[in-house]
Parts: sequence; structure tokens; C-alpha cells
Amino acid sequence: MLKNIVVIGAGTMGNGIAHTFAQKNFKVTLVDVKKENLEKGLATISKNLDRMVAKEKISEDDKNKTLENIILSTDLNEVTKTADLIVEAATENLDLKIKIFKQMDEFAPENCILATNTSSISITQIAASTTRPEKVIGMHFMNPVPIMKLVEIIKGYSTSKETFNSIFELSKTLDKTPTEVNDYPGFVANRILMPMINEAIETLYNGVAGVEEIDTVIKLGMAHPMGPLQLADFIGLDVCLAILNVMHDGFKNPKYAPNPLLVNMVMAGKKGVKSGEGFYDYSESKKAEKVSKAFLK
Repeated sequence: MLKNIVVIGAGTMGNGIAHTFAQKNFKVTLVDVKKENLEKGLATISKNLDRMVAKEKISEDDKNKTLENIILSTDLNEVTKTADLIVEAATENLDLKIKIFKQMDEFAPENCILATNTSSISITQIAASTTRPEKVIGMHFMNPVPIMKLVEIIKGYSTSKETFNSIFELSKTLDKTPTEVNDYPGFVANRILMPMINEAIETLYNGVAGVEEIDTVIKLGMAHPMGPLQLADFIGLDVCLAILNVMHDGFKNPKYAPNPLLVNMVMAGKKGVKSGEGFYDYSESKKAEKVSKAFLK
């Protein structure tokens, strides 16, 4: 039974994963290199729990128990020594992930499963950096983690059936819907989603329509809850760029090449909600103002 959970990375996905496990009464240690990131992550979890209390989805007692199940730490080596499962949710960067997995592999118990929340990077490649590739697996949660039901369970080339079954069943205990996926760039969700987002950016780049107009067409015409440009802002434009680059490199297909507008926006620091500005303005006014025109010149 996987009881002691370690989540690496206190950002949007990491704190959401920690929240989800803790709410189901798992003991969770949330790890980050910076104490301020941990404090910010815990504050986000608390705020999200407050929303759930206000909507009467959980009680105040449920909220307090969830928070009691979370421990914060900056010492990855120490906390991994007693872990049953470690879920890495760091930045979508292969070199960083391999560095973290080597570290986890060195200090974690032999029976510990090492999972990654990567949205596109090869599980097989990550697993090859460890001495336990059979215990490495992809566990790709969707954002916002406490609400979204889907978890892509990605098998690497060497992932054992035992490891897969453990994580598949564990996902069900989190009240998620696990879906088996094989190890190819972008997996299923992002292999389909990112080309759509990239094409929406291409449509804007070509001057076919504006930001709000493109999103309106997709929301009202295809019954999507959010337009692709707004969704890209929430995912993070830097994350979208990283995923497209992984797929472009992996498939050697020009259809996955990121649009120049996306590249320029990320270089300019316009990363979406996280930076306060992307295709929409998320600054003080919080009004949906187009900010991409400057990049189209």
C-alpha cells in the first residue's frame, strides 16, 4: 500500500497534486528548493480548500485535516528515505527532471515508485537515468488537479505491470479516472491539444481574427469551456512552447513547430496568468485586454 507520498515542486501542478493526495488522507510531503515557494504553495492549497468549504463540498473539519496531512520541506534527500511514492512536478525540462530522478533514485527505498507529472517528455528516457526503470512511470494530472478527473498513466519501455497496476488503482482512490497511455511525445492529451493551441496562435499571427474572436468561435462553435488562447495562458505559454518543442524534436514533423508569435511572447516574458500577461491581461484591472498586437508588427 502506497501511504507516504512525496511531491516535488510547489508550483501550480505540485501544490494541486499535494492537495489531492492530502484530501484523501494520504500523508504528503511537499518539497521545493525555496521555502517561499512552499509557503506560497500551501497558501494556494488553503485558499482552494476555502472555496470548497464555501461551496459546501467539504467541511471546515475536512479542510483542517487536509492541511494537517501536508508537511513542507526543502530537504529532498531526507524526505525520500521513507517514501512509498514520489511524484515529480518540476519544470518541464528534461535535464532538470533527470537530475531530480537520479537524486530520488539514490535516496529512495528500493520499493519506492518514482512518478513524473511530465506533460510530454519521454518516460523511457527519464527512467533510463535510474537504476530502477521498472518502477518509473508517468502520472500526468490535469490542471486544476483537485477538480479535473483525468490522469494519464504513461508506461515507459521498462515500466513493470506491477508498477502500472499500483498507480492505476491508486489514481482511482483519488477519485480520478486513470487512462492507460503509451510513451510517445505529448502522450494523448497534449499531442491533440497543443497543435490546436498552436493553430489558434497561427490564426492570430496571420490576422484572420483577434484573440477574443478566436476563443469565442471555439467556445460557442465547438462547446469548449475555454478558448485555446485563454487555455494557453492558464497552462503557461512557456509550458506550451516546451511541449511543442518536445513533440517537434520527437516526431521531426513541421506541424508541431511552435509559431513565432508564441516564441516571441515567451522570450518577452509574457507567459500567461503566471506572469500577469499573455494573450489576455491578468494585471490589476483583470480585464481581458489583447496584448499580442505589439508582437504582430
